[in-house]
Amino acid sequence: MSTRTSASVRATSGARPPGRNTSGKRTAGEGRMAAMLLSPTLLVLALVIAYPLISALYQSMFRQQSGLDADGFVSEGEVFVGLGNYTDLFVGETGARFLNAFGNTTFFTVTTVALETILGLCLALAMNRAFRGRSFLRASILIPWAIPTAVSGLLWRWIFQSDGIANSLIGSEILWTAEGVASKVAIIVAEVWKTAPFIGLLVLAGMQIIPEEVYEAARIDGAGFWRQVRSITLPLVKPTLLVAVLFRLLDALRMFDLPFVLIGPGKESVETLSMLAWDESNQLRYGSASAFAIILFLYVAVVAIAFVKILGADVAGTKEVRALSRATSTRKVKAAR
Repeated sequence: MSTRTSASVRATSGARPPGRNTSGKRTAGEGRMAAMLLSPTLLVLALVIAYPLISALYQSMFRQQSGLDADGFVSEGEVFVGLGNYTDLFVGETGARFLNAFGNTTFFTVTTVALETILGLCLALAMNRAFRGRSFLRASILIPWAIPTAVSGLLWRWIFQSDGIANSLIGSEILWTAEGVASKVAIIVAEVWKTAPFIGLLVLAGMQIIPEEVYEAARIDGAGFWRQVRSITLPLVKPTLLVAVLFRLLDALRMFDLPFVLIGPGKESVETLSMLAWDESNQLRYGSASAFAIILFLYVAVVAIAFVKILGADVAGTKEVRALSRATSTRKVKAAR
C-alpha cells in the first residue's frame, strides 16, 4: 500500500503541466509570439538606425563635381568615387582638418569624462551621507543636467565673454571664446558642470542598494571612511559606475551643440567630428560629410565594444539574467531530486 502510494506521489510530482516545456528550450509557439512582439521595435530600429546608416554609407561613395560636358557646357553632379572620400581623410587639407577634429573629439572625451567621473563620485558620496539639507542638495544638483545644452552654452558664453564674470573673478581679460587653449578650457568647464550630476545621480542610486549592515561591520572592524569607500563602496557600485561612464563616453564622442553654441563653428581649436560633418553638409559636400559620419559611427562603436569587453560594463543586465537563470535551474534540480 505504502509502495503504491509513494510511486503515485512521485508520478504526480513528475507530471508536466499541459503546454509547459521544462527542458528550458523555447517551443515554436513561443518563438512566433516573441517574434511578433518584437517586430514593432525591430521595425522602428530599422527605420531610424539601419536605413540612415546604409544611406550614409551609400552617399559616402559619391562626390559632388563640376566640369564641362561634351558640348562645352558647365555640368554639375555627383560621381562615384568608391572609397575616395575615405582616403582623402588622411591626405591634404581635408586630412589635416579631419585629424584635428579627431584629436579634439578624443581630447574632450577623455578629459571631460575623467573629470565628470571624479566629481560625480564626490557628489554621490556627499549626497549619500545623512545631513541637514540633503534633500535640497539632491534637488539642486539636477538643475545643470535639466538645462538644455544650447541654453547652457549661451549661459557659459555670457560668463566667458571678455567683460564677463569669469574674467572679473580672475582679474584678467582672457578671450575664452576665441581660438586657443582658453576655448578648450571653456568647453571642458561647461561640459563638466552640466553632465557631472548625471554620473553622480547614477552612482548615488547604486549606493542606495548597499546594505547598511556592511558599513556597520566595517566600522566595528576599525575601517575609516576612506577605507570603506575603497573596499566597499567602489567595488559594489562598479557596475553602475561603468554603465554611467560608458553612456557619457558615447555622448561626449558625439559632442556638437556645446562647442557650436559656446565657441562657434569654424574654430580649429574646438572643432569636433560632428561639427566637421555638419560643416561639410552645410557646404553641400554630402559625400565627404557622410564619410565623416561613418567614421564617427565606427569610432563610437569600437569604443563601446572595447569598453564592454575589456571593463565588463553590463549594459543590458545580462549578468543578472544569467545569475537568475542559474538560480532557477538549481532550484529545478533540487526540486526534481
